[in-house]
Amino acid sequence: MPSAADRDAATIPAVLMVTGAYFPELSGGGLQARALVRALAGRARFTVLTTSIDPSLPARTSEEGVPIYRIYVDARSAWSRARATLRFMAALLALRHQVDVVNLHGFSKKAVIVALFCRLFRKSYVLTLQTGGHDEPANARKQGRLAAWAYGAADRYLSVSPGLSDAYRAAALPPDRLRQVCNAVDVDRFRPPRPGERDVIRDHLGLPRDRCLILFVGFFGRDKRPDWLFDAWAALPAPARSRSGLIFVGRTDPAHGEVDANLASSIRASVAQQGVEGSVWFVESALEIDQYFRACDIYVLPSIREGMPIALLEAMATGLASVATSIAGSTDVLLEHRRTGWLVPADNASALTTALQTLIGDDEERRRCGRLARELIVSKYAIHATAPLWLAEYRALAGQA
Repeated sequence: MPSAADRDAATIPAVLMVTGAYFPELSGGGLQARALVRALAGRARFTVLTTSIDPSLPARTSEEGVPIYRIYVDARSAWSRARATLRFMAALLALRHQVDVVNLHGFSKKAVIVALFCRLFRKSYVLTLQTGGHDEPANARKQGRLAAWAYGAADRYLSVSPGLSDAYRAAALPPDRLRQVCNAVDVDRFRPPRPGERDVIRDHLGLPRDRCLILFVGFFGRDKRPDWLFDAWAALPAPARSRSGLIFVGRTDPAHGEVDANLASSIRASVAQQGVEGSVWFVESALEIDQYFRACDIYVLPSIREGMPIALLEAMATGLASVATSIAGSTDVLLEHRRTGWLVPADNASALTTALQTLIGDDEERRRCGRLARELIVSKYAIHATAPLWLAEYRALAGQA
């Protein structure tokens, strides 16, 4: 007769998280996967299989008891990509007896291998729709019949934003396989600074105490548009520009597929040309990103393509006044203009400059927007509130509902 421990173990789904990057490397899908792994500790048994662009990271390690398998790949080398594909397939085969559900975070070339693996070994296949445009059915169809089949083969689609859900429905895919489970954040980690804490953090990070600091977080990619933010800030009237500063946190290394190396160099050239070196900071990577959120006054998301942007959730949870380009079914779900933040049209640079000028000059507006933003995230986008929705799907697919 099974022991109590055996019975308890049988009620815990074994989930393989497949991501394009995983901590300490950063990506939206990887961040959400890690947040779920930590929030559901003890209620699901997780393993992580991820690709990596850092050859110094161990091929196998663990974090808080969760096994992590990394497949190194240099996206610029055909040989490296081929080798990584074979290693990825071998890792899946080695793990086939240890998982019930495979959750692929974001559609990629891995989807074909994952879909075939799940069909061959009768595993449940979950596809998390993470990024606008990229994870929509139309993009999969553009990649050919095999990619379209892999996209359509999932047993469950977990959409992180209303916009991605709308794109799924518009493609006439099975509606009963779709679930809306938005991205969420740890609201205890991402919290407003305590009295006096902001100055302490700024001193530690080497940032001035007397500036209104504007933060950008993300890859230096064309869709993220850090250059658009710099141009909008540079267009500020001299008094507003002199009392503010701009901090870019994100990878500029072209080893990452989303990075355009020319962006960082062009922004740096503009900084030098305009003589504002003392007002602009570049941070290649920051594992303790919550410190930068607490150090700053305004967060800006100038992207033209997003799902449910985690960095925006983190900024709002920290109580920052946030400005974002208006993206249907994404940023416009989070930000109510002039209430929980500011929305600006993606094609209107002067609107971004105006928003920055207003927020730099109005301390009360920043505090009000930040307070209401924090209240929204705590009430609707806290990871401990949304994680049980993911767990319910894992259990149902593992036959344990």
